[in-house]
Amino acid sequence: MKAIKILSILFLSLITFSSCNDADLNVDNPDGNIQGGGLLDVKNTSINYVVGNPGPYSVSIRVYQGEVKTTSIRVAKTFYSGSFVSNTVDNFKTIPVSGDQNSFVNYTFNFTEMIAGLKGANGSPLSANDSNYQIGDYWKFDYYVTTSEGERLNYSSTKATVSTRYAGVYKVLESNYVRIGVPSGNWNDTNVVIESVDANIYKHVGLAFWADQSFYFTVDNTTGKITILGVDPAGAAVTLNGNPIMTCLVNNQFTALNPCLENANKVTKNDTTGEDVLQLTVGYYTSGSGPREFNEKLIKLVD
Repeated sequence: MKAIKILSILFLSLITFSSCNDADLNVDNPDGNIQGGGLLDVKNTSINYVVGNPGPYSVSIRVYQGEVKTTSIRVAKTFYSGSFVSNTVDNFKTIPVSGDQNSFVNYTFNFTEMIAGLKGANGSPLSANDSNYQIGDYWKFDYYVTTSEGERLNYSSTKATVSTRYAGVYKVLESNYVRIGVPSGNWNDTNVVIESVDANIYKHVGLAFWADQSFYFTVDNTTGKITILGVDPAGAAVTLNGNPIMTCLVNNQFTALNPCLENANKVTKNDTTGEDVLQLTVGYYTSGSGPREFNEKLIKLVD
């Protein structure tokens, strides 16, 4: 009986520890205690600046109020292009925060505001023509929280990246994971980030349950056909979880999901709302074990 009681106490302790360290709360909480104040959950950590669309773009932030209250948020901005880092504009925006309760605050910005006050590599102001920027250039917005105890930098920031049409954050509508021929789960209702690598190549960040895995694809803008690439932009073979990628054209050892079907890898554009839909089928092959197969249907999240 004593052993059972000890195990029960340990189990409850683990639950309590887990609930106090929720990885889903993207907040600056070095003390592990909401009473410290100055806690933010930035909802828009990744924004795609689409060339030709000057904005406005919007960011939503949840403010967690504790015994120490947040009174304002200062936003600083810096521009990055390859190895170049611009000067920082420390007072890009100031967001007032009022009330004692947890709440949401929002702010917007457009291209003119993004470039104002920032200098390029030659010391001149950043170009006012957005077509002069390269895919992958980005602005980083850092958040400084002011409370009665002073100001501190929030853990999370927002990155606004120069991108092309299909870059963005997508919600997973449908998904399937088949492990050695056996259906083994889905990741529905999660979010997926698609990044622009250059004018033609996109990067799918994450693979199902593995956030540290990625693959690359191109889109035929005429037909909507997606081609998943067997090599990365540097020409190296793509691996997933340390194993060779499987596609319709590369190492095709699928047994359950067919990546060569017409709708297996395809874009359906929505020119009215911007809520484009991507359908992707990919996999990898483990030697001596067999294939791992994945497909998903994504819808682009728009403001």
